[in-house]
This record gives sequence, structure tokens and C-alpha cells, in this order.
Amino acid sequence: MNTDLITAAAQATLTGSKPFPEIVGMLIEAGVEFYHVDYLALSKTYYSGDGAIASTPIPLEGLPPVAAEFDAAALRANILDSQQNGQSWRDFTLRAMKGGVQGYLAFLRGKRVTYLGRNGDQHTEWFPGAKP
Repeated sequence: MNTDLITAAAQATLTGSKPFPEIVGMLIEAGVEFYHVDYLALSKTYYSGDGAIASTPIPLEGLPPVAAEFDAAALRANILDSQQNGQSWRDFTLRAMKGGVQGYLAFLRGKRVTYLGRNGDQHTEWFPGAKP
């Protein structure tokens, strides 16, 4: 995996300098098959198809604790706001954590993201234009 490209994609996510589809393109080019965002550990872990792993920190301060209850309706509204209005990743993260999202898995080849709650709740969202 190209860790320099992964680091650049992580930084672009934090700064909002590139939209999600471009971030996905960078990660695929870097050899990433899927990645895990862990709001509890404040880290992202990237996985290749051949077993390579890379990690980057989530250096955001002032984040709330992850709520105990998973609010799927709030999560769907949060995702829609990001897709339609381009909210920052920090704002998305704040809302997700307040809505009980402890983390998510973004499957780049599978074109979907599965969000996880603290009690095992989950919601899968397909990339825009992708179908189950």
C-alpha cells in the first residue's frame, strides 16, 4: 500500500479539501480495499487485499462521547446532509458520535459503508449511485 497517498487522503478528509469520491479514488489508487474509522480509539485503519495494514490518527479535539443509543434516523439525515450540502467531516463526526455511531467500515470495492453502534446496531449505506 502507498502510505503517503493514504496519509494525503486522510489529511484531505480532515481539511475538507477534496470530496468523498476523490478520497475514495485516492485510497483505491493507494491499494486500500476497505478501511475502519474507530471513533473510540480516534484512529482510521486501512486494509489492502493482500493483508497490508496502515493507520492514521483522528486528531480532532472536543469530540463528544459516543452516545449509548444508536439513532439510525439521525445517521441517515447526517449522511444526506454530507451528500447534498457537503458538511465537513468534523461536523459529520460530531453528529455521528452524538447519534451513537462508534465507528464504521467503508468497503471501497463493495461501494458501501456500514456504521456500527455500541450495542451491535448497524446501518449500511450504499455509495451514491451504487445498488445492493
